[in-house]
Amino acid sequence: MVAIFLFVMCLLVYSTEAQVQYKVFNVNDYGANADGNTDNSVIKAFLKAWSDACRWQGKSTILIPQGTYMLKEVIFSGPCNAWMNFKIEGTLKAPSDPYSFKTENWINFRYINKLNVGGGGTLDGQGSSAWETNDCTKNPNCRPLPTTMKFDFITNGNIHHLRSINSKQSHFVVFGCDQMTFTKLRIIAPDESPNTDGIKIGKSKGINITSVTIGTGDDCIAMLAGTRNVLISDVFCGPGHGISVGSLGKNEGEEDVDNIVVKNCTISGTNNGVRIKSWAVQLKKTLMASNFLYEDIVMDNVQFPIIIDQDYCPHSSCQEDSSVQSSVQISNVAYKNIRGSGNSEVAASFKCSQNKPCQGITMDNINLWPYASDSGSLSNVCLNVNGASYGQHNPPSCI
Repeated sequence: MVAIFLFVMCLLVYSTEAQVQYKVFNVNDYGANADGNTDNSVIKAFLKAWSDACRWQGKSTILIPQGTYMLKEVIFSGPCNAWMNFKIEGTLKAPSDPYSFKTENWINFRYINKLNVGGGGTLDGQGSSAWETNDCTKNPNCRPLPTTMKFDFITNGNIHHLRSINSKQSHFVVFGCDQMTFTKLRIIAPDESPNTDGIKIGKSKGINITSVTIGTGDDCIAMLAGTRNVLISDVFCGPGHGISVGSLGKNEGEEDVDNIVVKNCTISGTNNGVRIKSWAVQLKKTLMASNFLYEDIVMDNVQFPIIIDQDYCPHSSCQEDSSVQSSVQISNVAYKNIRGSGNSEVAASFKCSQNKPCQGITMDNINLWPYASDSGSLSNVCLNVNGASYGQHNPPSCI
């Protein structure tokens, strides 16, 4: 009998502990209003739910149920005691007025170890009223518009099953993060919306982007200085500006970019396909961009399918001085099994720095043809590039 009593008590203790370890924090229980108009920032329901969940001694879920929640800029900051699960089932809607934002971010997660953001909901940046205020193509000191969701110094993150529409500027930005996965996302903005990058990564490592659909007005994915160990696979990109590394080498102190893999992707109706871009700026220290693999990629009606541009100049105020060359050393870049159509005269364009010629560029089985059947044939351009070609090539390789 004593043994049975002790066994039952152990089960009760275990059951109680299991219940204590996990808890749901519903923002509606904190007064959140899902009418689409009430400013939930004033109520602070989201921040109160986050604060309680962050302090919880066990796994927790912040739940945003079905409905439309108006929310101004907000910061969800750690460290927290355990896994944080931010479950968006409804729609989060940003204010339409870009001047109502005091910072460059709408939703910002910071300093968290073990973060899960998903739930099948929608992030509505309401960017259409803001895009007309963007003058960055003419003004290098333009006022930045808010990013929809930014991750700063997150370790072990999983961002999944979300839809982001009409961001004012970038949809997702990753900075100073380690080991993050982005999957089952749908990122949408019109092709004429300026600077609406899909996923932008800087000074981060161990980033995995898979099974994501991106159609936007700028780079589908952009990898900036300090990005290392990135795997991009099964991504559909278009419209937009393709999948880019850079721009690099504009400022002193930028960190190297290393080990980027892009494979099994489709790029359709974009300005660029896979692109590496750097500024023609003389730096004190050489910046390294190395060990990239682009493999099994389909191009469909892409203006410039393959590009290395070391004289990047996105606006009219760029200083044009042919004597100034890029200080970025691009090396060990492999293009393998890339096929499809381009809608300009150029299939692959390698315009590398005379100061730092591209090294170890390899082309293996590249088949690119004109999108329009009556457009003749494409050609390749090589300037200051060293490497080798393997397999079959259409058009003939210039390496």
